[in-house]
Amino acid sequence: MRAPAFWWQAPGLCSTALAPLGAIYGAIAGARMQRAGAPADVPVICIGDPTVGGAGKTPAAIAAAKTLIARGRRPYFLTRGYGGREAGPLVLDPAKHGAAEVGDEPLLLAAIAPVVVSADRVAGAKLAAQSGADVIVMDDGFQNPALEKNLSLLVIDAKGGAGNGRVFPAGPLRAPLMQQLERANAVVLIGEGEAGEQVARRANRVLRASIVPDANAVAALKGKSLLAYAGIGRPEKFFATLESIGGNIIERRAFPDHHGFSVEEANALLAAAQNRHLTLVTTEKDLARMRGNAALGQLAQASLSLPITLRFQDESALEALLTSI
Repeated sequence: MRAPAFWWQAPGLCSTALAPLGAIYGAIAGARMQRAGAPADVPVICIGDPTVGGAGKTPAAIAAAKTLIARGRRPYFLTRGYGGREAGPLVLDPAKHGAAEVGDEPLLLAAIAPVVVSADRVAGAKLAAQSGADVIVMDDGFQNPALEKNLSLLVIDAKGGAGNGRVFPAGPLRAPLMQQLERANAVVLIGEGEAGEQVARRANRVLRASIVPDANAVAALKGKSLLAYAGIGRPEKFFATLESIGGNIIERRAFPDHHGFSVEEANALLAAAQNRHLTLVTTEKDLARMRGNAALGQLAQASLSLPITLRFQDESALEALLTSI
């Protein structure tokens, strides 16, 4: 789904009208979060997001896994594989599984460490431990109580913060904010912005981080007129990142999160770029969804991407947290 604009604005007519539904949803979600989860055979680190989509969970999960690997640990990612048809549990094989089977995010994670895809997180954790994991990094699942977490980090986009502060569908929160913050060991605040600072002031602990675009990709985009497109939680964040590196965006097209591009949409993007002499650029997640799909091969081949990493202001603080379990 594409997040409605009023989620990220001061409470108004739409959010007020939906507030009763948000209160019901929030009460159910909050009560569900209080349930005790099943323990795993190895420690579980959960990288979550208090809002619906777009905060930066996947880069944070990758940064956590890299830190653990540098310390000699054997992390496995655990994800439900949103957007894929496989329920699992299975260990992802990049040579065999594509986005249609396992979703887009697991394919990015698999470049760093082994990935278990499982709708049943308890079964997925068991498979990860049996396969050789000595620690599990969950990408998402903070609000799901099925599996006991040893450490939970909530990722916050500093510009968006908690949006209008209301629970879905009146706002972007997955559950009441304070109930989420109380269950998190720390907040990972990405970027700068007062909206994020307001959330950070209420958190148990704050780790500050920033998005760093890949230098080679930046060089490849330099001087080009761009047609930028993205099907992620908040496409405007991708466009803003492009502009921050000096990208000359002539046209931008936003699609819903985890969007499966149709042949018609692919042809329209290719035609627009050709007619206006523009270079197509998209996110790594969008490219991951297109790879392996013959019908979208031309669009994937014609599109550049802008890989990003997450850089923590205090790497030692992150390391101390991750190795404390």
